[in-house]
Formats: sequence, C-alpha cells, structure tokens
Amino acid sequence: MKKLLVPSLLALSLLAVTGAAQAQAAESSLSFNVGATTDYRYRGISQSRLKPAVSAGVDYADKSGFYVGAWGSSIKWVKDSGGDSSVEVDVYGGYKGAVGDVAYDVGFLRYQYPGTSANNTNEVYGALTYGLVTAKYSQSTTNLFGVADSKKSGYLDLSANFDLGSGYSLTPHVGRQTIKNNAGSYTDYSVTVSKDLGNGLSASAMLVDTNTTAVIGGKDTAKSGVVVGLKYAF
Repeated sequence: MKKLLVPSLLALSLLAVTGAAQAQAAESSLSFNVGATTDYRYRGISQSRLKPAVSAGVDYADKSGFYVGAWGSSIKWVKDSGGDSSVEVDVYGGYKGAVGDVAYDVGFLRYQYPGTSANNTNEVYGALTYGLVTAKYSQSTTNLFGVADSKKSGYLDLSANFDLGSGYSLTPHVGRQTIKNNAGSYTDYSVTVSKDLGNGLSASAMLVDTNTTAVIGGKDTAKSGVVVGLKYAF
C-alpha cells in the first residue's frame, strides 16, 4: 500500500501511488528507493503490528505522462489474521497530466501478498491537485483486503503540502475508508513533517490517529501513535 515516506513509507510510498498528482515529466526517468520505518501505517492502520518495517521500490516515469512501478514492504497483519504472507508487493501504473492549473493522476494498483490469495486487492484511483491541495479517490474492483462482499469499497484522501523552507515540509491528511456491505468504515488523520537531507535521503515523523479500533495479533493496530521513517531514493 504505497507511499509518502512513513504512511506507506508510501506516502507514505503510496506515496509512489498515493503521491500527489503531477504534470508530465520533462524527461523519462527510472528511479529506485529503499526505506525503513518504526511502523508501517496504511490508511491509519498498522500493517506491521506497530513494529518496524523495511521497504523497497522501483518507478519508471515516461515523458509522455505514463508511469509504472512496484513497491514492497515487510508486514505482519496477514499472518496475524491466519494467512501465510509476511510481504506486501504493490504493482501499479497510470497517467499524469495537467489541464491549466489542475494536475491529475489516474491509474490502477494491485496489492499482492505472496503465499496467500484471499487478501489480494485491486483498486483504480484518480487524483486532482490544485495549488497545495490534493484530493484522491480509490475504489476496489475486488474484495478489499479479504473482507467478504466488499467489492467497490472506496477511500477518499484529502491532503495538503506546505513548504516550510530549509528542506522541511508539512503534510496534513484526512482520509475516509468506506467498506461496502460492512459496518467497519472509519476515518484516519495524520500530520507529517518531512526533511530533505540531500543526496536522495529524506526523513519524516508522522502523528497518526483513527476513529476506530483494529485488534490484530492482540494489539490495537489503529491506535494513535508517532511514526518515524527514513528513505533513500536513487
């Protein structure tokens, strides 16, 4: 579930997918990233049982605006739920462009859990960015992470990015996960401070909370917490 730096590492490495919509790249590029975080949070809920996680990813962005990528992280929730996978692999592709001052990003994302199939999930997504603010909506085309009869569940993500100067940025976020035919819908909130350390290295600290509980492996993986991460892109 990708990627800022901490929240998925994805932005929150969703923040490679979950990253804000951008205009077409001036030149095609191939990039890689590796990261570590004190807790892998996705949509407010820990994927690593509140424990540290490591990740790695690769992205290709074509100058036409099309992009593809893959990202993987260590996880614990699938085994804690009775499955047989300790790794998440996200594969995604889409198109970024702009109309006037509005940037857009549309694409497809596959969450894959090697060793099990019940939790595998497909989503389509679309995002709009105007100024500092990004709105993104994702909808599952399969059951959502193993929840029965949950096809067409949706997640609305609202965030902003403030440049604080000297390499610092501030990103407030609120998200709403609705689960089709299920009473488990919830809201998550976070505020992330990031620092560009130069030479492809960046660090972040995120305060995260939700309005739900998610007891997995004997722990409430949706409780409030502070998550610290480090990422290297090259």
